[in-house]
Amino acid sequence: MGDLVLVTGASGKTGRSLASLLTERGLAWRAASRSGEPPFDWSRPDTWDAALEGVASIYLVASPAMDDAHSRMVAFLQSAMRKGARRFVLLSMASLPAGGPGPGQVHQWLKDNSGDWAVLCPTAFMQNFSEGPFLSSIRAEDTIYSNTGTGRVPFISTLDIARAAFAALTASSALNSDFTLTGDESISYDRVAELIGQACGRPISHTHISTAAMAERFVGRGLPEPTAMFLAAGYQTIADGAQDRIADGLRTLTGRPATTFQAFAQASADVWRRAPNRSPTD
Repeated sequence: MGDLVLVTGASGKTGRSLASLLTERGLAWRAASRSGEPPFDWSRPDTWDAALEGVASIYLVASPAMDDAHSRMVAFLQSAMRKGARRFVLLSMASLPAGGPGPGQVHQWLKDNSGDWAVLCPTAFMQNFSEGPFLSSIRAEDTIYSNTGTGRVPFISTLDIARAAFAALTASSALNSDFTLTGDESISYDRVAELIGQACGRPISHTHISTAAMAERFVGRGLPEPTAMFLAAGYQTIADGAQDRIADGLRTLTGRPATTFQAFAQASADVWRRAPNRSPTD
C-alpha cells in the first residue's frame, strides 16, 4: 500500500487548497470527481472501486447538493476499507456533534468503525464572501444578506482548514479525535461588511433577514430544500451565540496562528471591486 491521498471535493474551497499543499510537498493525490481519472461519482457506486485503487487515506467532503449524503458516504467508506484505505479525515462543521445531522452521522460512524480518523469542525468560511453565497449581493447590491443578526463568529480561512487537513492526513499516528477550527478573533457580520467595505473602497452593509428567507436564498442558488434549510439553521446558531467561541484546534494541528479577517479582506479586495465600465451584476 502506498501513500496515495484521495481528495473528494477537490474543486471546492478546501479541496483546492489541500491539493495545492499536497503537490507542493511532493505527495501523491487523486481528485475524486466526475471529470477525474478515473472518474468518480457519489451517486454511482460502480465508479468507487477504480477511484479507490491504491488509496491509503481520504479527505471526505460531502457535496451540498447530494441527497442522502450520510448513507452514501458510509457506503463509500465501507468500500474504501475493503480496498485497503486506512486513514480518513472528514470535513464537518463547528457546533455539530458526532451523531448530529448530516456530517455528524458520518462522524459517529467513523468513531465506531475506523481505527484511524480525524474530523475537522470549522466555523464559517471567510471565502464564502469572496467566492461563495455572499459574493453576488456584495457586488450587485453592496450588501450581505444573512440571518446571523448581531451574533459573532471566529471566521476561518479555507487555506487554514486545508493546512489542518494536510496535518491530519500526514500525522505520524492515528489522531482519532475531532478538532474545532476557528479564527483567533470573533466578529459579527456587521463588522465583516465594514472590513470588506474598507478593503474594496465603498460602503458595504449587512442586511438582516429571517432564517426562512436565508433558506430561500440557498434554494435560489440551486441547493435542495432540505440542504438549504440545514444550512440556514446553521447560520441561525451564529445569531444565537453558539459559535462565539475560539478554539485551539488549528494551532494543535498546524502549530500556526489563523489568518485574520482583515488580512483576508485586503488580499481579496479585487474580487469585490467594480471596474469602471462594469455593471454591478457583471
